[in-house]
Amino acid sequence: MPLHYLDNAATTRVADTVADTADAVLRAHYANPSSLYAPGAQSEFVLSGARETVAASLGAQPGEIVFTACGSEGNNLAVLGAVKARAAWADHIVVTGYEHPSVQNPVAALEKEGWRVTVVRPDASGHVDAGALVRAVGSKTALVTAMHVNNEVGSILDVAALAKAVKEKNSRTAVHIDGVQAWGKVPQRLNGTAIDSYAVSGHKIHAPKGVGALYVRRGYNLAPVFLGGGQEQKRRPGTENVAYIAAMARAIERMLADGGRAGRIAALNKTLRDALAGMPGIVLNSPADALPELVNFSVEGVKSETMLHFLESRDVYVSSGSACSRGEASHTLTAMGLPKSRVDTALRVSFSGESTPEDVRALLDALAEGMRTLAKIRR
Repeated sequence: MPLHYLDNAATTRVADTVADTADAVLRAHYANPSSLYAPGAQSEFVLSGARETVAASLGAQPGEIVFTACGSEGNNLAVLGAVKARAAWADHIVVTGYEHPSVQNPVAALEKEGWRVTVVRPDASGHVDAGALVRAVGSKTALVTAMHVNNEVGSILDVAALAKAVKEKNSRTAVHIDGVQAWGKVPQRLNGTAIDSYAVSGHKIHAPKGVGALYVRRGYNLAPVFLGGGQEQKRRPGTENVAYIAAMARAIERMLADGGRAGRIAALNKTLRDALAGMPGIVLNSPADALPELVNFSVEGVKSETMLHFLESRDVYVSSGSACSRGEASHTLTAMGLPKSRVDTALRVSFSGESTPEDVRALLDALAEGMRTLAKIRR
């Protein structure tokens, strides 16, 4: 029986050509890129090429790219570094109410240290009012941080407009964006915007786990969080993972070169949403204008974990929300103010460029069977 993997917001399959790139670099360019002899220079050449590719994908300059281990590390570096650099005059942070734990938890830790935190919650459709974020900015606001694309319901925020408005309110306030779910899917030209930092991750775009990048605008004051060597402009010390960085560059290059990807995913999204709209007991949680890669819905009367395992028995793989929540109630849906009955029965489907109409058909068949079967069990 074929496997129908529809949890690409959690992670993606490493593409064959991407794995080949990592393997080739591991074998041929094992020297430390900081070394002064020729093999080290060759590793540095590979690293520089990857930096140029990643920068181009974000509409940035190569010198503005800092390689990290993942999106979570990038978010931590950005949040903690921004606040540390502004601690002499600031005492306030503004954040949306449904950030990823890698933003939410550092902000919570800073609040315990005495920082004031304003949380702007999303509405019931999953959208955040950018105007409310801007209105919360004051003379002592160190940081505004927000997601470009929410990782559970797919709502999209106009982050360039947000950053511009924040800077008009307080030019010293830093603006960090979690771009993990947006990279390669929502066009980005960061140069020319007022965004100060932007985090991305490799394993969401068919690269290996364990590599990511953080855009840091040229001239932006971001204090170091880690101490060590001088790698990555002293912002992320430690010998770079050249093979995985090269693989991530190949992955984003491959993704952006796939001109039919957006159309294929839009068609899958429409097929799924149209079918779900006609199924009694299904309630959509993703807004109509969500990123097409993400569809979140609730199955009336069936706990998420119960339905998730039924689908698994039919070789269909989805999730109940963010992989980092590890089965806890969805922070996003709770922040949206949805009733507990919808939060506890929610499923998240997430497509990639490799998803097929057969995957959607298998999901819909298994979902219908699960609703019939589990309803009988509940009786």
